[in-house]
Amino acid sequence: SNLRNENGVEFAPWMGVSEEDKKLIIQAVTLRTKARRRQSDLEKEVSGNLLKDSQAQELSGTGLTYKFIDGKVELEWATRSEKNTKGFLVKRRKAKTDNYETVASFEDWGPLASKGPDGGIYRFFDETVTPGGWVYRITEVDNNGSSADICQCLVEIQTEDEQRAATIAGVGFAVFAVLAVVAGIAADPYGGY
Repeated sequence: SNLRNENGVEFAPWMGVSEEDKKLIIQAVTLRTKARRRQSDLEKEVSGNLLKDSQAQELSGTGLTYKFIDGKVELEWATRSEKNTKGFLVKRRKAKTDNYETVASFEDWGPLASKGPDGGIYRFFDETVTPGGWVYRITEVDNNGSSADICQCLVEIQTEDEQRAATIAGVGFAVFAVLAVVAGIAADPYGGY
């Protein structure tokens, strides 16, 4: 144990640390070390606003939003200023995985090029997405070639069978609610008063 010097004398014998307490101390230090490593790994994976404050971009109203159109995903985000911005990359990864693939770039698709120093609203329609969970990330690229992640969102795309099951469950719940109200009115001895 590192609570004793090389001669086996405890550094703080007045504390009376038991072997069980030593194990708990070592466990707590190990957990803190693992948490710091996880945070460090996260910082290596994320840059820009997502690194600084991922909740701020969500609350500012400039975060990434999505909607479904015919089973495909339309992404929308906004910027308030784009000083030295060349354009944007749209990246996607399967949920619970780590590797992003670039699905669109300002170099290949003109609408992702910067709209100027005052920023603007951007949209991208992903027609290649398949059912499942996906994390989309928008990365800003400046004129120097540096990149910064600015926003991201999780999208869950259901299969047609899952959508049908959800609709049936919703209708079933509505029918049950109506029947419960009718049964309650019929069973009321005061006639609803």
